[in-house]
Amino acid sequence: MTQSRHNTLVLACGALAKEVLALKASMNLADDVFDLQCLPANYHNYPDKIVPALKETLDGKGANYDHVLIGYGDCGTGGGLDRLLEDYPKAERLPGAHCYAFYAGLAEFDVMMEEELGSFFLTDYLVRHFKTLIIKGFGLERYPDLKEMYFKNYKRLIYISQEPTESLINEAREASEFLGLIFEHNHVGYGDLASRISILPKKERSYG
Repeated sequence: MTQSRHNTLVLACGALAKEVLALKASMNLADDVFDLQCLPANYHNYPDKIVPALKETLDGKGANYDHVLIGYGDCGTGGGLDRLLEDYPKAERLPGAHCYAFYAGLAEFDVMMEEELGSFFLTDYLVRHFKTLIIKGFGLERYPDLKEMYFKNYKRLIYISQEPTESLINEAREASEFLGLIFEHNHVGYGDLASRISILPKKERSYG
């Protein structure tokens, strides 16, 4: 018995899971338009794990899909992700170097970097998980002196929000104070992630 094929697999960073599902609901996409599978979000801190994990998933189930949208930018793989995808013509990744770029849009992200190279970015997900991914992930709880070493070249923290709340904005501001950086909030929405999801077929509406 052959396994049935689906339209699209969205194979993404776990940091995008909530956002992908929010977009799917807001765009009224049919349940079977795409399946979502996520790799652990803490690979954000371990980019060397991204390419092997993606390859394992593509080899294991990629043939069941007509198209695979990779929910990553380059994300610190040093071009390794693009080299991997040369062997998987049905798969494409999101544009840009990382999620900050494809959320903000490549042109807007370039403007922010031209204004200040020493910019540290947080998304909704990274604000919610700042303690786990940044404070604990970088070892700042156990070794407070590392904060100065890691962040000495940064001048400002930019919270590029998707669906900001007052609580998230306050948490982002607190993160900037913890790191000793100037705080800025730039609401960018979902950017190129929304653009890619939006071109998938939408659910047919019934009227009657």
